[in-house]
Amino acid sequence: MSTITNLYRLAPKWSPKVLRTEVLAGLVVALALIPEAISFSIIAGVDPSLGLYASFTMAVVISFVGGRPAMISAATGAVALVVAPLAREHGVGYLIAAVILGGLFQIALGGLGVAKLMRFVPRSVMVGFVNALAILIFMAQVPELIDVPWPVYPLVAGALVLMVLLPRLTKVVPAPLISIIALTALTIGAGIAVPTVGDKGDLPSSLPVPGLPDVPFSMSTLSVIAPYALALALVGLMESLMTAKLVDDLTDTHSNKTRESIGQGIANVVTGFFGGMGGCAMIGQTMINVKSGARTRLSTFLAGVFLMALCVAVGPLVSRIPMAALVAVMVLVAVGTFDWHSVARATLRRMPVGEITVMVVTVAVVVATDNLAIGVIVGTITAMVVFARRVARLATVEPLLDPDGSQVVYTVTGELFFASSNDLVYQFDYAGDPDKVIIDLAAAHIWDASSVAALDAITTKYAARGKTVEIIGLNGPSAKLHGNLTGELAGSH
Repeated sequence: MSTITNLYRLAPKWSPKVLRTEVLAGLVVALALIPEAISFSIIAGVDPSLGLYASFTMAVVISFVGGRPAMISAATGAVALVVAPLAREHGVGYLIAAVILGGLFQIALGGLGVAKLMRFVPRSVMVGFVNALAILIFMAQVPELIDVPWPVYPLVAGALVLMVLLPRLTKVVPAPLISIIALTALTIGAGIAVPTVGDKGDLPSSLPVPGLPDVPFSMSTLSVIAPYALALALVGLMESLMTAKLVDDLTDTHSNKTRESIGQGIANVVTGFFGGMGGCAMIGQTMINVKSGARTRLSTFLAGVFLMALCVAVGPLVSRIPMAALVAVMVLVAVGTFDWHSVARATLRRMPVGEITVMVVTVAVVVATDNLAIGVIVGTITAMVVFARRVARLATVEPLLDPDGSQVVYTVTGELFFASSNDLVYQFDYAGDPDKVIIDLAAAHIWDASSVAALDAITTKYAARGKTVEIIGLNGPSAKLHGNLTGELAGSH
């Protein structure tokens, strides 16, 4: 009964139009998943069935336990790159064990609130992430256009034209699906010899069955798989959460990132027990799904079901789908994903140099490493450095000497933290000031121990000359932090 209830919740607002959109979007995604899953299996150094099984189980499970409707999770290139050395050096059994442990790590990290860290990802990093994603999607298609028979090029061009023009006539059926069907019929009917899905590898002829990984259950095994499992967990969560945020923006809806983190872990654990290579959110296929009009969990669920049904039931026919059709779909996705407004001349002219720098760094690192997670981390760190430098310049010190020369009041304005407080000590005239010095912090805020240490250093320098310092105007949080730490940080400066 619970399963029926969950299935009912897959699409809470039924209508024939919604049903048709979700079903057709799931079918398009399933067709696009097959060659990608096979390719990622090759990257990981395992049999294609492991990637296809992973895509099936990830999509089906995440449709129930994930936090972002309409997002597609399956075998991905990022996960394949992480586990490839493990599979190469220790075998498939260790890879499967690492996937299960990685899923457990994701569940734990999700429970600890790792999803809340997404609030620290700046918009400039998000824009860089999206643009880098578009570039990677496009670059992944380039090998399919090199050293191939000449008919591939007119087929790709024809498919692109069809997908651009067809939506102007009707949107009843997704243009990518029509394009795939049309090119497949044309190449089979006319006997055009071009690379096909079947050239990527054999499709599985049966459903996956559950089982335990073929490894010794010992501390030695744990020590081998743990580093790979942790890397898989972090990379998978980073890509999934960034994808969820991207879909939030595209659909103007909010999703539960904590539930998504835990759901990704559950999906990987299930995938491991069914012999899959693990995975996370697939950005390219998610974009296909969303741009096809899908908005519910049903499309995700059906993408997994259709994937396995196509492989098992009509594998020979699916194998004959020309890669040119799928390349055209992904090229169009790449073009649609890229934020062209972000690189428009008018935007670049108005955008602060720091923001542009962060975006460019994010794109460059992602493209150079072929890893979206590393790019986001480096981009975020760059944004923090740019922000710290910008805020540090806002801290000013203005002296005002009393007419009778008995005291001087220094007014400090701005945010005091490790970057801005470093120069604070050098803004005072220790030798020339009168015996009484007042430091007014009413227009400032103390954020860290470095600032308290700087104020203590200033007081100490005046005291060495027989002069007294009075600090006034502290707001509540600043006064509490200063009261707790002042005099306790003598060794820190």
